[in-house]
Amino acid sequence: MFSDFGKALGQIGDPRFRRVLLLGLALTIALLIGVYAGTLALIEWFAPASVEIPFVGPVGGLDTLLSIGSVLLITGLSVFLMMPVAALFSGLFMEDVVQAVEDRHYAALPPAPRLKLSDSLIDALNFFGLLIAANLLALALYPFAGPLIPVVFWAVNGFLLGREYFTLVAMRRLGRQGAKALRRRHSAAIWIAGTLMAAPLSIPLLNLVIPVLGVATFTHMFHRLNRAQG
Repeated sequence: MFSDFGKALGQIGDPRFRRVLLLGLALTIALLIGVYAGTLALIEWFAPASVEIPFVGPVGGLDTLLSIGSVLLITGLSVFLMMPVAALFSGLFMEDVVQAVEDRHYAALPPAPRLKLSDSLIDALNFFGLLIAANLLALALYPFAGPLIPVVFWAVNGFLLGREYFTLVAMRRLGRQGAKALRRRHSAAIWIAGTLMAAPLSIPLLNLVIPVLGVATFTHMFHRLNRAQG
């Protein structure tokens, strides 16, 4: 699996890799800006300019205080949401990454049928929802994990990354059921590979590259495991 990642990393300069990375980055930033602008608008509409405190009188600046608080909240949420959102947008264009890998390393293969845009969108949205739900569940467990919090984060996201990316790559060649069958036979190796992908997710900016590198890595992993199986 380290050789799979090395091959993926060696292709990071591919124009199709850069295109998916830049699209994912641009859409992620646009969404976060939109969420922040919407939060400020709601505060402006609903927050009173001042509140009446008994024995003190009117106190102003509440809207300003809430606006400052919203900046801190959105900043904190962006660290948590950046990876799922980037994975969502990158998932919409993941086939370009897979095709780039196959064109360079597996050119002898016959063309694979492209997934329908609607299927890609549904899969990406399902993966996004699963990531959010799993990380919210893990967030509830963090107080009990103590120093093992990073391990829980890596294990949860590694399982999901490996499961989703391997399936999306394999189903182009094997169909959905064939992809699931191959994934089940190599579930431990796929989980470990996904965990190695998940380790850098807490590093800002680097976590935006992970979806692209993850898809490329699991493309190599799929072809290696599928070839070994015959």
